[in-house]
Amino acid sequence: MPTPDPVPERPARPRDADARRADILAAARRAFARHAYADTTIAAIAADAGVSPALVMKYYGSKEHLFTQVFTFDADATALFDAPVDGLARHMVLHLLATQRGQTRDPILRIAFSRHHLELGSQARANFRTQVIDALAARLPGPAAPLRAEMAVGVLLGLGALYATVQADRLTRLDPGEVADLYVPLLQPLLCGDSPALPAV
Repeated sequence: MPTPDPVPERPARPRDADARRADILAAARRAFARHAYADTTIAAIAADAGVSPALVMKYYGSKEHLFTQVFTFDADATALFDAPVDGLARHMVLHLLATQRGQTRDPILRIAFSRHHLELGSQARANFRTQVIDALAARLPGPAAPLRAEMAVGVLLGLGALYATVQADRLTRLDPGEVADLYVPLLQPLLCGDSPALPAV
C-alpha cells in the first residue's frame, strides 16, 4: 500500500501588529535602560526587536516619540494599584515580583534609568510623578498622602532594584508570598495612614 504524501506544514503566521509593537517597545526599554538617548539608535532597537528600522518608524514615528512611550506609566500604574487600599500593599509587592520573576516588564523601575537622558529624562520624571506618585496619593486616605505615596513608591523601587539590578541572593530565594509577608508591614501603614505622624509638606 503506497505511503500517503505527508501533509505540508502550514507556514507560521506572521506576528500581528500589536505583537510587533510590543516587541519594539520592549527593545526600546532595554536600549534606553543601557544607553543614553543620544547613543540609542532606531537601527539598534529594530535589530533587537527583529524588525526593520522602517517598521519602527511606521509605528512610532521618531526616536523621541518612542522614548515618551517607554517612559509613560499610566497602564503600569493602573495594574500596580488595582486593589482596595486595605490590601494594596500585598498586591503591589506581588505584582512587582511577578513582573520581575517573569522577566516581562518592570512596572516602575525604569524611572531609575531616566538620569541617562538629560532633557528628555526630566519629562520622564514628570510623567512618573504625575502618573505614579500623584495617582497613588489620590487613592490614599488620611493626612500627608503625597508624602506617604512617595515613601511607599520608594519602598517598591528599592525592592525592584534588589531583584532587577542587585539580584540579592537571599531575597530572591524567597517565595513571593514570603517577600510580601515581610514588606506588607512596611508598606501598608503608609497606604492606610497608620504610620507615625508625618510632617505636612
